[in-house]
Amino acid sequence: MAVKTYKPVTPGLRQKTVASFEEITKTTPEKSLVTVLKKHAGRNSYGKITVRHRGGGNRRKYRIIDFKRNKLDVPATVLAIEYDPNRTCYIALLEYADGEKRYILAPLGLTVGSSVVASATADIKPGNAMPLSAIPVGTLVHNVELYPGKGGQLVRAAGAAGQLMAKEDGYAQVRLPSNEVRLVRLDCMATIGQVGNLEHENISIGKAGRKRHMGWRPTVRGSVMNPCDHPHGGGEGRSPVGRPGPVTPWGKPALGYKTRSKKALTDKFIVKRRNGK
Repeated sequence: MAVKTYKPVTPGLRQKTVASFEEITKTTPEKSLVTVLKKHAGRNSYGKITVRHRGGGNRRKYRIIDFKRNKLDVPATVLAIEYDPNRTCYIALLEYADGEKRYILAPLGLTVGSSVVASATADIKPGNAMPLSAIPVGTLVHNVELYPGKGGQLVRAAGAAGQLMAKEDGYAQVRLPSNEVRLVRLDCMATIGQVGNLEHENISIGKAGRKRHMGWRPTVRGSVMNPCDHPHGGGEGRSPVGRPGPVTPWGKPALGYKTRSKKALTDKFIVKRRNGK
């Protein structure tokens, strides 16, 4: 995949780059695998904004992705590689031998006509899904489950890949893209290969309007607000924070403040943290 640039005939095109979409083979989604995606603009079920700066954006349809890969020992053929507006990677449309169609995340190297299968005895090739217990140590994996049968939760972004480092005492050590090494049960499923669309990280948005199309509204610094709106606001001219450290709009410390509430449940599964500690 390549990154497409434009002649800077307008200010908005000067920095803008887009994906070339060479891998895309089908432009309209499979109707049976599409559902309505309701907009919430960052609000929870009570109508309270829990994620700021969201709203607007283009209308999308949600593509139902098979993260579980629970159709075992049934081979499938790749019909198409498609764009998905809800995620950074591309998706692959599979047709199983019994006629059922499903979407999966498209790994690097998967092409139209390729055959994939979810099985404990599958070959080690991109797109095949199998339990971690059946995957050789050193293999690159993605779409890794945390709980057996729940579906893949780890390593799903474009270009991401985890690596199986070791297996012992019923757990596999998986190195995540952040370099964190984590214990995952051996009966959890994972998909072989690296997630496709590697050039996604090199895309430059280029202009504010393109970000608005994605559903993001403007973000304003606290230091330019009034004191009634943010603790950093107010003062004559540009002013310092005026307290020991920067804070959130609600007065909580913004740097180095611990926010994890389930440390006791998850820390025991982390072998090596992403910061090397």
